[in-house]
Amino acid sequence: MSDEAAKVDRLRVATLNVWNKSGPWLDRRTLIREQLEELAPDIVGLQEILELRVGDNAMNQADELLPEGFHRAYGASHEMSGSWVPEGQHLLFGNALLSRFPIRAHFVHPLPGEDLSDQKRTLLHAVLETPFGVLDVFVTHLNWKLEEGWIRERQVKEIARLIGEKARDDGRYPPLLMGDLNAEPQSDEIRYLGGYTRLGEERTVRFTDVWSYGGVGPGHTFDTIRNRFAGQYPEPPRRIDYIFVRGPAHDGRGRPMRPRIWAHRDENEIFPSDHFGVACDFAV
Repeated sequence: MSDEAAKVDRLRVATLNVWNKSGPWLDRRTLIREQLEELAPDIVGLQEILELRVGDNAMNQADELLPEGFHRAYGASHEMSGSWVPEGQHLLFGNALLSRFPIRAHFVHPLPGEDLSDQKRTLLHAVLETPFGVLDVFVTHLNWKLEEGWIRERQVKEIARLIGEKARDDGRYPPLLMGDLNAEPQSDEIRYLGGYTRLGEERTVRFTDVWSYGGVGPGHTFDTIRNRFAGQYPEPPRRIDYIFVRGPAHDGRGRPMRPRIWAHRDENEIFPSDHFGVACDFAV
Protein backbone atom coordinates (compact mmCIF):
# COMPACT_ATOMS: atom_id res chain seq x y z
CA MET A 1 0.00 0.00 0.00
CA SER A 2 1.32 3.46 -0.91
CA ASP A 3 1.82 6.22 1.67
CA GLU A 4 -1.07 8.11 0.08
CA ALA A 5 -3.36 5.10 0.38
CA ALA A 6 -2.37 4.61 4.01
CA LYS A 7 -3.78 8.07 4.78
CA VAL A 8 -7.24 6.97 3.60
CA ASP A 9 -8.94 5.06 6.40
CA ARG A 10 -12.32 4.66 4.76
CA LEU A 11 -14.26 5.31 1.55
CA ARG A 12 -17.53 7.21 2.01
CA VAL A 13 -20.17 6.65 -0.65
CA ALA A 14 -23.66 8.10 -1.08
CA THR A 15 -26.54 7.91 -3.53
CA LEU A 16 -29.63 10.08 -4.04
CA ASN A 17 -32.46 10.41 -6.53
CA VAL A 18 -32.67 14.23 -6.73
CA TRP A 19 -36.18 14.31 -8.30
CA ASN A 20 -34.87 16.34 -11.28
CA LYS A 21 -35.97 19.97 -10.78
CA SER A 22 -39.48 19.21 -9.57
CA GLY A 23 -40.97 21.14 -6.69
CA PRO A 24 -39.12 24.08 -5.10
CA TRP A 25 -35.79 23.26 -6.73
CA LEU A 26 -33.78 26.24 -5.47
CA ASP A 27 -34.76 25.51 -1.86
CA ARG A 28 -34.16 21.79 -2.36
CA ARG A 29 -30.79 22.50 -3.95
CA THR A 30 -29.71 24.43 -0.88
CA LEU A 31 -30.71 21.55 1.40
CA ILE A 32 -28.91 18.96 -0.73
CA ARG A 33 -25.76 21.08 -0.74
CA GLU A 34 -25.89 21.59 3.03
CA GLN A 35 -26.47 17.94 3.85
CA LEU A 36 -23.89 16.87 1.26
CA GLU A 37 -21.30 19.12 2.89
CA GLU A 38 -22.15 17.68 6.30
CA LEU A 39 -21.88 14.10 5.03
CA ALA A 40 -18.50 14.78 3.33
CA PRO A 41 -18.61 11.81 0.94
CA ASP A 42 -15.89 10.73 -1.47
CA ILE A 43 -18.26 9.44 -4.16
CA VAL A 44 -21.89 10.35 -4.86
CA GLY A 45 -24.26 8.69 -7.33
CA LEU A 46 -27.18 10.84 -8.47
CA GLN A 47 -30.29 9.93 -10.43
CA GLU A 48 -32.85 12.02 -12.35
CA ILE A 49 -30.21 14.53 -13.35
CA LEU A 50 -31.13 16.91 -16.16
CA GLU A 51 -28.79 18.25 -18.81
CA LEU A 52 -29.85 21.03 -21.19
CA ARG A 53 -27.99 21.12 -24.48
CA VAL A 54 -28.15 24.12 -26.79
CA GLY A 55 -25.81 23.80 -29.74
CA ASP A 56 -22.36 22.95 -28.41
CA ASN A 57 -23.19 24.15 -24.90
CA ALA A 58 -24.47 21.98 -22.06
CA MET A 59 -25.78 22.90 -18.62
CA ASN A 60 -25.82 19.94 -16.23
CA GLN A 61 -27.88 19.91 -13.04
CA ALA A 62 -25.22 17.91 -11.19
CA ASP A 63 -22.81 20.85 -11.54
CA GLU A 64 -25.11 22.82 -9.25
CA LEU A 65 -24.39 20.27 -6.50
CA LEU A 66 -20.72 19.58 -7.24
CA PRO A 67 -18.51 20.08 -4.16
CA GLU A 68 -15.38 22.13 -4.71
CA GLY A 69 -12.58 20.08 -6.19
CA PHE A 70 -14.82 17.18 -7.25
CA HIS A 71 -15.04 15.61 -10.69
CA ARG A 72 -18.28 14.75 -12.50
CA ALA A 73 -19.39 12.15 -15.04
CA TYR A 74 -22.83 12.04 -16.68
CA GLY A 75 -24.78 9.44 -18.59
CA ALA A 76 -28.06 10.32 -20.28
CA SER A 77 -30.85 7.76 -20.34
CA HIS A 78 -33.30 9.53 -22.63
CA GLU A 79 -34.29 12.87 -24.08
CA MET A 80 -37.33 14.56 -22.63
CA SER A 81 -39.88 15.99 -25.02
CA GLY A 82 -42.87 18.29 -24.86
CA SER A 83 -44.07 21.74 -25.80
CA TRP A 84 -42.19 23.13 -22.80
CA VAL A 85 -38.82 22.25 -24.41
CA PRO A 86 -38.00 25.12 -26.81
CA GLU A 87 -37.15 24.28 -30.40
CA GLY A 88 -33.44 23.72 -30.91
CA GLN A 89 -32.87 22.70 -27.30
CA HIS A 90 -32.38 19.18 -25.98
CA LEU A 91 -33.25 18.23 -22.40
CA LEU A 92 -31.68 14.97 -21.24
CA PHE A 93 -32.53 12.84 -18.20
CA GLY A 94 -29.99 10.50 -16.65
CA ASN A 95 -27.45 9.56 -13.99
CA ALA A 96 -24.38 11.35 -12.65
CA LEU A 97 -21.37 10.53 -10.54
CA LEU A 98 -19.53 13.05 -8.36
CA SER A 99 -16.06 11.98 -7.27
CA ARG A 100 -13.35 13.39 -5.03
CA PHE A 101 -10.96 11.22 -7.07
CA PRO A 102 -10.03 11.75 -10.73
CA ILE A 103 -12.27 10.01 -13.26
CA ARG A 104 -10.07 8.11 -15.72
CA ALA A 105 -12.96 7.27 -18.08
CA HIS A 106 -16.70 6.82 -18.11
CA PHE A 107 -19.14 4.86 -20.25
CA VAL A 108 -22.92 4.70 -20.68
CA HIS A 109 -24.54 1.31 -21.30
CA PRO A 110 -28.19 0.93 -22.41
CA LEU A 111 -30.40 -1.38 -20.34
CA PRO A 112 -33.27 -3.58 -21.57
CA GLY A 113 -36.78 -2.22 -21.54
CA GLU A 114 -36.98 0.51 -24.16
CA ASP A 115 -38.92 -1.78 -26.50
CA LEU A 116 -41.07 -3.13 -23.66
CA SER A 117 -42.24 0.03 -21.90
CA ASP A 118 -42.34 3.81 -22.20
CA GLN A 119 -39.04 4.16 -20.34
CA LYS A 120 -35.39 4.06 -21.37
CA ARG A 121 -32.74 3.34 -18.75
CA THR A 122 -28.95 3.19 -18.72
CA LEU A 123 -26.01 2.19 -16.54
CA LEU A 124 -23.28 4.78 -15.95
CA HIS A 125 -19.83 3.24 -15.44
CA ALA A 126 -17.00 5.44 -14.15
CA VAL A 127 -13.41 4.32 -13.65
CA LEU A 128 -11.81 6.23 -10.77
CA GLU A 129 -8.17 6.72 -9.81
CA THR A 130 -8.12 6.42 -6.02
CA PRO A 131 -5.29 6.26 -3.44
CA PHE A 132 -6.04 2.55 -3.03
CA GLY A 133 -6.13 1.68 -6.72
CA VAL A 134 -8.53 1.71 -9.65
CA LEU A 135 -12.19 1.65 -8.64
CA ASP A 136 -15.13 0.84 -10.92
CA VAL A 137 -18.37 2.57 -9.90
CA PHE A 138 -21.77 2.00 -11.51
CA VAL A 139 -24.85 4.23 -11.15
CA THR A 140 -28.32 3.37 -12.42
CA HIS A 141 -32.05 4.07 -12.20
CA LEU A 142 -34.42 1.25 -13.13
CA ASN A 143 -38.00 1.35 -14.40
CA TRP A 144 -40.26 2.91 -11.79
CA LYS A 145 -43.68 1.31 -12.35
CA LEU A 146 -44.59 -1.16 -9.60
CA GLU A 147 -45.96 -3.68 -12.09
CA GLU A 148 -42.77 -3.71 -14.21
CA GLY A 149 -40.72 -6.02 -12.01
CA TRP A 150 -40.33 -8.35 -14.99
CA ILE A 151 -38.52 -5.55 -16.87
CA ARG A 152 -36.34 -4.73 -13.87
CA GLU A 153 -35.39 -8.42 -13.75
CA ARG A 154 -33.98 -8.12 -17.26
CA GLN A 155 -32.24 -4.91 -16.30
CA VAL A 156 -30.46 -6.33 -13.23
CA LYS A 157 -29.30 -9.36 -15.20
CA GLU A 158 -27.78 -7.05 -17.80
CA ILE A 159 -26.20 -4.93 -15.05
CA ALA A 160 -24.60 -8.02 -13.49
CA ARG A 161 -23.32 -9.10 -16.90
CA LEU A 162 -21.85 -5.67 -17.63
CA ILE A 163 -20.15 -5.40 -14.25
CA GLY A 164 -18.71 -8.89 -14.69
CA GLU A 165 -17.36 -7.89 -18.10
CA LYS A 166 -16.17 -4.34 -17.36
CA ALA A 167 -14.94 -4.74 -13.76
CA ARG A 168 -13.02 -7.99 -13.76
CA ASP A 169 -12.18 -9.65 -10.49
CA ASP A 170 -8.41 -9.23 -10.85
CA GLY A 171 -7.51 -8.16 -7.34
CA ARG A 172 -8.53 -4.51 -7.61
CA TYR A 173 -10.98 -2.92 -5.19
CA PRO A 174 -14.46 -4.50 -5.46
CA PRO A 175 -16.78 -2.57 -7.78
CA LEU A 176 -19.68 -0.54 -6.37
CA LEU A 177 -23.23 -0.36 -7.72
CA MET A 178 -25.71 2.24 -6.54
CA GLY A 179 -28.91 3.96 -7.47
CA ASP A 180 -32.68 3.99 -7.44
CA LEU A 181 -33.67 0.43 -8.35
CA ASN A 182 -37.39 0.97 -7.74
CA ALA A 183 -37.62 -2.50 -6.16
CA GLU A 184 -38.02 -3.61 -2.55
CA PRO A 185 -35.51 -5.91 -0.83
CA GLN A 186 -37.80 -8.96 -1.09
CA SER A 187 -38.29 -8.54 -4.85
CA ASP A 188 -36.71 -11.02 -7.25
CA GLU A 189 -34.67 -8.18 -8.79
CA ILE A 190 -32.87 -7.45 -5.52
CA ARG A 191 -32.70 -11.11 -4.49
CA TYR A 192 -30.96 -11.86 -7.79
CA LEU A 193 -28.26 -9.29 -7.11
CA GLY A 194 -27.77 -10.78 -3.63
CA GLY A 195 -27.31 -14.30 -5.01
CA TYR A 196 -30.59 -15.69 -3.67
CA THR A 197 -32.18 -16.53 -7.03
CA ARG A 198 -30.88 -17.20 -10.53
CA LEU A 199 -33.74 -15.67 -12.55
CA GLY A 200 -33.16 -18.38 -15.14
CA GLU A 201 -29.41 -17.83 -15.38
CA GLU A 202 -26.95 -20.72 -15.17
CA ARG A 203 -25.28 -19.29 -12.08
CA THR A 204 -25.80 -16.68 -9.40
CA VAL A 205 -23.96 -13.42 -8.71
CA ARG A 206 -23.08 -11.92 -5.35
CA PHE A 207 -23.55 -8.23 -4.56
CA THR A 208 -23.90 -7.20 -0.93
CA ASP A 209 -26.67 -4.75 0.00
CA VAL A 210 -24.88 -2.46 2.48
CA TRP A 211 -28.02 -2.16 4.61
CA SER A 212 -27.43 -5.72 5.80
CA TYR A 213 -24.29 -4.48 7.59
CA GLY A 214 -26.09 -2.70 10.41
CA GLY A 215 -28.66 -0.47 8.78
CA VAL A 216 -31.11 0.68 11.46
CA GLY A 217 -34.82 0.05 10.88
CA PRO A 218 -36.54 -0.58 7.56
CA GLY A 219 -34.47 2.09 5.82
CA HIS A 220 -37.33 3.47 3.76
CA THR A 221 -35.98 5.78 1.09
CA PHE A 222 -39.32 6.50 -0.59
CA ASP A 223 -41.27 7.39 2.52
CA THR A 224 -44.80 8.44 1.65
CA ILE A 225 -45.59 9.04 5.34
CA ARG A 226 -42.61 11.16 6.44
CA ASN A 227 -41.79 12.95 3.19
CA ARG A 228 -44.60 15.09 1.81
CA PHE A 229 -43.05 15.14 -1.65
CA ALA A 230 -43.29 11.35 -1.79
CA GLY A 231 -46.66 11.43 -0.04
CA GLN A 232 -48.42 12.76 -3.14
CA TYR A 233 -48.17 9.25 -4.63
CA PRO A 234 -50.61 6.49 -3.52
CA GLU A 235 -47.80 4.07 -2.69
CA PRO A 236 -46.55 2.50 0.55
CA PRO A 237 -43.27 3.54 2.19
CA ARG A 238 -40.46 1.27 1.03
CA ARG A 239 -36.72 0.91 0.56
CA ILE A 240 -35.87 1.21 -3.13
CA ASP A 241 -32.52 3.04 -3.17
CA TYR A 242 -29.35 1.00 -2.69
CA ILE A 243 -25.61 0.80 -2.50
CA PHE A 244 -24.10 -2.60 -3.36
CA VAL A 245 -20.55 -3.88 -3.32
CA ARG A 246 -19.46 -7.00 -5.20
CA GLY A 247 -18.23 -9.37 -2.54
CA PRO A 248 -16.80 -7.78 -0.39
CA ALA A 249 -13.25 -9.08 -0.89
CA HIS A 250 -11.90 -11.78 1.44
CA ASP A 251 -9.16 -9.45 2.67
CA GLY A 252 -11.79 -7.03 4.00
CA ARG A 253 -11.64 -4.41 1.25
CA GLY A 254 -15.12 -3.23 0.45
CA ARG A 255 -16.58 -4.24 3.80
CA PRO A 256 -19.56 -1.92 4.48
CA MET A 257 -19.56 0.12 7.68
CA ARG A 258 -22.30 2.32 9.17
CA PRO A 259 -24.94 2.27 6.42
CA ARG A 260 -27.42 5.08 7.03
CA ILE A 261 -30.04 7.34 5.52
CA TRP A 262 -29.03 10.87 4.48
CA ALA A 263 -30.69 13.83 2.74
CA HIS A 264 -33.70 13.20 4.96
CA ARG A 265 -33.96 16.36 7.09
CA ASP A 266 -36.52 18.95 6.07
CA GLU A 267 -36.73 22.68 6.62
CA ASN A 268 -40.29 24.01 6.98
CA GLU A 269 -41.55 20.76 5.36
CA ILE A 270 -39.30 21.20 2.34
CA PHE A 271 -37.23 18.06 1.86
CA PRO A 272 -34.09 17.74 -0.28
CA SER A 273 -35.94 15.37 -2.64
CA ASP A 274 -38.93 13.04 -2.83
CA HIS A 275 -36.42 10.28 -1.98
CA PHE A 276 -34.10 9.93 0.98
CA GLY A 277 -30.54 8.96 0.16
CA VAL A 278 -28.32 6.11 1.32
CA ALA A 279 -24.75 6.54 2.59
CA CYS A 280 -22.15 4.04 3.71
CA ASP A 281 -18.48 3.87 4.62
CA PHE A 282 -16.30 1.10 3.21
CA ALA A 283 -13.07 -0.43 4.46
CA VAL A 284 -10.08 0.28 2.23
